[in-house]
Amino acid sequence: MSRIGKLPIQIPSGVTITVDSGDVTVKGPKGELKQFITPDVDVKVEDGTITVIRKDNSKSAKSQHGLMRALINNMVVGVTSGFEKKLEVNGVGFRVGGGGQNLEMSLGFSHPVKYQAPEGINLTVNKMEITVAGHDKQQVGQVAAEIRALKKPEPYKGKGIKYADEVILRKAGKTGK
Repeated sequence: MSRIGKLPIQIPSGVTITVDSGDVTVKGPKGELKQFITPDVDVKVEDGTITVIRKDNSKSAKSQHGLMRALINNMVVGVTSGFEKKLEVNGVGFRVGGGGQNLEMSLGFSHPVKYQAPEGINLTVNKMEITVAGHDKQQVGQVAAEIRALKKPEPYKGKGIKYADEVILRKAGKTGK
C-alpha cells in the first residue's frame, strides 16, 4: 500500500469537488482546476474527505495510486492558498521591471528581454526578486523554469537568474603566475 496514496485528503470549507467520468474538478476561492483520473484508481468523495483507492495490485495501479493522491492534494491546496516561487536576479547592470502578466528585463544582452506570463499566473517584482504566483502548481513551476532559462546562473561569478533557495556551486578562476 502506498504511504502517500492511502492518506485521505481533507476538503476545506469553500472548496467543491466533483468526480465524473474520469475527471476530478476542484473549485475554490482562487480558481478551478481539472485533472483526469487514470483507469487504475478510483476517487471517492465522502464526509468531507477524498480517498484514492486502487482497483487492483498491478504494478501500474501501484505507481498511479500515490501520484493521483498527490495531484488531487495539490489541486486542493492551489485553489485555497495557491503556490509561489521566488527567483533572484544577480549581476552588474541587470534590471527587472514590470509585474502582473509582463516582465521586462535587462540581462546583459544587446536588447531588453520581455516575458509574457500565461493566464492564471501573477508576476510581482521587488527590486531584483521576481515572485511567480498562481493556483496551478505545475504551471507556476513551468513559468519559473522558463524565466530562469532566459539567463541561467554561471558558475564563476554567479550572474544570472536563480531560484531563491538555489545554491550555485562556484568554480575557481584562472590562476596567474
